[in-house]
Amino acid sequence: MKILLLEDDVMLNRAITKYLQSTGHEVRTARDGNNCLRILDQESFELLIFDINVPDFSGFEILEILHGKNIIIPTIYISALVDIEDISRGFELGCYDYLKKPFHLKELSLRINKIMQSQILPNKNKILSKSYSFNPNNLTLLYNNETHSLPKRQIQIIQLLAKFKNSVVKYDTFREFVWNDEVDNATIRAEVNRVKKALNEDFITNVRGVGYMIEYEKES
Repeated sequence: MKILLLEDDVMLNRAITKYLQSTGHEVRTARDGNNCLRILDQESFELLIFDINVPDFSGFEILEILHGKNIIIPTIYISALVDIEDISRGFELGCYDYLKKPFHLKELSLRINKIMQSQILPNKNKILSKSYSFNPNNLTLLYNNETHSLPKRQIQIIQLLAKFKNSVVKYDTFREFVWNDEVDNATIRAEVNRVKKALNEDFITNVRGVGYMIEYEKES
């Protein structure tokens, strides 16, 4: 399971990371809210473990930001806050569990296992069209469940569009996370057009003057 841990206490951060890795999980860590949001913009995760009182943005604020973007990831709060109002706020924001500090690492593992065994984890593959899907964990584009290979930059474009499926991805977002450079809109349009030509289905929509999006809902 790919987990993002937000914990500003260095010793606790290391202890949790080492323990979770020993139980077979892949763990990325952050010690402040800004770095946490940066990582979330660049990678996909199956579970979030957030302390609440951390620098820059609190664990509460980060979950609010994610939900504002319609990004829903199972979340466990770990906190020394024991006031019922704080606990209630965590659950109102949509966390799946709230673990009070100090806690035994085995207890955290039990909470994670409970989530893994439930049905709340999102499907690994994002459905992009009738025949296409994208696995954000291994960055694989699939056509009828067979790998459709594309150059790295084109996969990054698909990754970004899949991550914000049903929302418009603006040119500035492409610049920051695909090119990491001040390229012009024409360069972005040309590369997206190359992606569209390489696909067997056209599921990328041009939002004139703004950016691109994937808009698809699987028929029930």
